[in-house]
Amino acid sequence: MVDFDVDLFVLGAGSGGTRAARIAAGHGAKVAIAEEFRTGGTCVIRGCVPKKIMVIASRFHDAFDDAAGYGWTLHTPPEFSWPALVAAKDREIARLSELYAKNLERAGVVQYASRAVLEDEHTVRLLSDGTTLRAKNILIATGGHPVAPRIPGAELAISSNEAFDLKELPKRILIAGGGYIAVEFACLFRRLGAEVTLIHRGEKILRGFDEDLRDELMLALAAEGITLKMNNTVAKIQAADGGRRKVTYVSGDDDEFEVVFFATGRAPNTAGLGLEKAGLALKENGAVKVDAQSRTNVPHIFAVGDVTDRVNLTPVAIREGHALADSLFGEKKWTVDHSLVATAVFSTPEIGTLGMTEQEARERLMPIDIYKSRFRSLKHTLTRRQERTFMKLVVDARTDKVLGVHILGEDSGEMIQLAAVAVGMGATKADFDRTVAVHPTAAEELVTMRDKIHVPNPGGAI
Repeated sequence: MVDFDVDLFVLGAGSGGTRAARIAAGHGAKVAIAEEFRTGGTCVIRGCVPKKIMVIASRFHDAFDDAAGYGWTLHTPPEFSWPALVAAKDREIARLSELYAKNLERAGVVQYASRAVLEDEHTVRLLSDGTTLRAKNILIATGGHPVAPRIPGAELAISSNEAFDLKELPKRILIAGGGYIAVEFACLFRRLGAEVTLIHRGEKILRGFDEDLRDELMLALAAEGITLKMNNTVAKIQAADGGRRKVTYVSGDDDEFEVVFFATGRAPNTAGLGLEKAGLALKENGAVKVDAQSRTNVPHIFAVGDVTDRVNLTPVAIREGHALADSLFGEKKWTVDHSLVATAVFSTPEIGTLGMTEQEARERLMPIDIYKSRFRSLKHTLTRRQERTFMKLVVDARTDKVLGVHILGEDSGEMIQLAAVAVGMGATKADFDRTVAVHPTAAEELVTMRDKIHVPNPGGAI
């Protein structure tokens, strides 16, 4: 008989790791978890939560302006304090981190404030004091980290990790990237009062999203005064007078900013964990290879969340951790379906999107019907803003099944969550049509769109 100290040892106390630890302990397993920084991981400490707090703060800029259209008069101009926002954000993060730790404690999970590494396929060593533990099962849930391009002066730029804790709001900021992080920070910094330039090597932002959404959001960003530099990128950064940064672009021109912010990608946290000692197979980018059950090539070692580079979203990591714990210790095996995951981009206006894009459907040679609507919401009929809401449905022309829902506008993230329930159950366009609209709302447009564009299957019958 082999003696083990724990049934499950978790490396990383982020969203996926803490969920797996708590559920496993709830099933009666003896569980330990190690975290070298702060409990809560990327989402709570330096990701979705602080970012959404700052997004909400930035939108008060619009609220103050919109109020005038509804009869409100502000007798003194509103003033914004960046240090006050950062302090409030820090208090909330501390509260959430403590709550995560308390929930683990209540579940009976042993917590170690230390970096942990593998010594072999069953042995974990804590770097804080050298303690080793034998684990029957091991879970790698160490997340990811921002990466910067290898260019001269890259060390003069910041990443999303540092953006939350700048001492002052920059007057001029360059944000490099075209994904969620770049777009969201461009919007929030702009509304908080910064002059923002967004530079991206591609022709459009948000690669992989529906083309109409990409186009609509780029128009909205430009209308809000964000300078868009597409098909371009940073060649080098140099220190300039007054702590500024001189940026030279690959196009040859240059400019100066107070802050340069790289949001050009993230990489899995697998270096220095001793994974090679356990014989774990990694992908080319360093991510841990796993199967549908989150199992690695070593049968009793698992990985969930961003470290696997599957669908890098917090709710996905949580479900992966939950499924793993249930399957290992709860005698109710299940796997996470990664094929239909709703997501939101908290730009302003924000995006909610789910399922297949029009382009993906075309590439699959499917005959599809497209429904679109672009309108000014009731709220903005009395404000000075020209912001438009855009909605789009992608429908299988053969079965009438809704394949994709794409929304740009206020509360899109809230709407797409509910649409995901319907689409996940296989709703058809007829199901949407027979749903009575809630009036007056923006969401009612999802069930009242009637004019369609038929896109025939270019490859003939499937």
